[in-house]
Amino acid sequence: MGRARKTAAKAPRTREPRDFTHLPERVPPEELRTVQDVDPGPDPRGGRDTETEFLLRNAGF
Repeated sequence: MGRARKTAAKAPRTREPRDFTHLPERVPPEELRTVQDVDPGPDPRGGRDTETEFLLRNAGF
């Protein structure tokens, strides 16, 4: 539809692409540890039974 564009010749690569065939040694699961103490998150429902509240609110009681 428009004019044909001229493509510029690409410069040859100066570096070889990286080779990812040699991976680091595996870490056994026994050595996996957390660095910080982990606390359980806060209760998102705040201790309320939201499913029962939803049922009572929408059932017409």
